[in-house]
Amino acid sequence: MLTIICVALLFSIPGAYLIARGNNGAHSSSELQINAAFYASKTRDRSGVRIRLEELGRIGEREYENFRIRQALYCVASAVSSISLFLFLGKNFPLSFILSVLIASTMYIYIDRELSTQVKKYRSNLESEFPAVIEMLTLAISAGETPLSSIMRISQSATGQLPKEFARVVTDVRNGHSLHESLDSMGRRIKSVLIRRFVDALVTATLRGAPLVEVLTRHASEARSVQRNRVLSAAGKAEISMMIPVVFLILPISILFALWPSLANL
Repeated sequence: MLTIICVALLFSIPGAYLIARGNNGAHSSSELQINAAFYASKTRDRSGVRIRLEELGRIGEREYENFRIRQALYCVASAVSSISLFLFLGKNFPLSFILSVLIASTMYIYIDRELSTQVKKYRSNLESEFPAVIEMLTLAISAGETPLSSIMRISQSATGQLPKEFARVVTDVRNGHSLHESLDSMGRRIKSVLIRRFVDALVTATLRGAPLVEVLTRHASEARSVQRNRVLSAAGKAEISMMIPVVFLILPISILFALWPSLANL
């Protein structure tokens, strides 16, 4: 009986809060969202969530607030669900509360790690697209186009993450920033050593009037070399992982089949 009462109280508290805030449900919901966004904006960003969101292209305080609200909602939902389940199974309240707090903390860490995984995948996609995009940029500049028009052409014709970054560079230039400032902003936004090195070389060559084709050709060959080494490294890891079922599954079964007649005749 006590378990049923505790579970009912857990689910009735949010509803009672909304009723107490006012009879208009839509107004209460919007006010609750505004309050949640306000408290989310006041939280300290100690784990660098804003930087990671900006790297993914989710710029603005609203994106940070939405992420924190989503993180808090998942934590609260997991805590309420887990404590309700433990109480329903007959566990005592202190143990259920401690376990629900642990589950909510795990959910908080999981959502943060999920964002980090998205950032790593985004960087990997950028670096995999980098050699082809740089070769396109080299061809466009060697054909007589300016760096800005070449970047604009790639952003309009190509698909992928790096052309989207070029589109943001074009947007910054149209908003009044210079080309080297926009490129430097892209290099600081993308946490990739390879792309940052390319941006620095391109900005330096643009400011000093150095031949861009030679700079781009050198970086394109370097990017191809890095991509080839990365593919070879991934192939080596895949080869090792493919040996695991052979060593731990197929080989023991083969030895067992070979020894089974002798063992059966003993």
